[in-house]
Amino acid sequence: MIRFENVGMRYGMGPEVLRDINLHLSHGSFHFLTGPTGAGKSSLLKLLALSHRPSRGLLSLFGQEVSHLEREDLPDFRRKIGVVFQEFRLLDHLSAFENVALPLRIAGAEDDLVQKNVKELLNWVGLGNQMNARPPTLSGGEKQRVAIARAIINRPQLLIADEPTGSMDPEMGLRLMHLFQELNKLGTTVVIATHDIEMIRRFRHPVMYLEDSTLHTTTPTAYLARFEGM
Repeated sequence: MIRFENVGMRYGMGPEVLRDINLHLSHGSFHFLTGPTGAGKSSLLKLLALSHRPSRGLLSLFGQEVSHLEREDLPDFRRKIGVVFQEFRLLDHLSAFENVALPLRIAGAEDDLVQKNVKELLNWVGLGNQMNARPPTLSGGEKQRVAIARAIINRPQLLIADEPTGSMDPEMGLRLMHLFQELNKLGTTVVIATHDIEMIRRFRHPVMYLEDSTLHTTTPTAYLARFEGM
């Protein structure tokens, strides 16, 4: 599903923010991504989202090498990926409903299906009464929920989320984590970047952690023991 072979990444002529990344994730897996601030988590997520290219190495998604894809070929791959970044990237001139509906409309879904699925998902994330609200009128946590709903509305093959529950109360954060788990059971590969140790402790998915610009993968038990030993 996802394969990195000796991948490095830098911005411009600066030093590498990621180096010698080797990563193999199978279809339908669920991983947490963690590490100290500045370790390169956001950069790794950008590579997965195809919003940046590696400066060296090979990157394969969905069984195809994508490091050197032509620009016109990228949209087809990106439609298979749901992304939740911390800056939300909502369209302020569209309502919450239309922001969430956008991936379905781009895919050419029938209006009846759009109406049904978007309303159902916005109700699930607790925004059933704010479907017509535009992003500038929403709180940070509400914007995050709209962004999450938009990312998963078309059941992507890969879901990437950067601190998706960081601006929410614990009850809503837990509810959304269960939503991610249900999506994962349907076959979506999930990668969630988080600093939340309690989330890792509760959900027990494998952990990838960045340290000194390199990536390590371990079990939740081993990671928690390492963290608690600091």
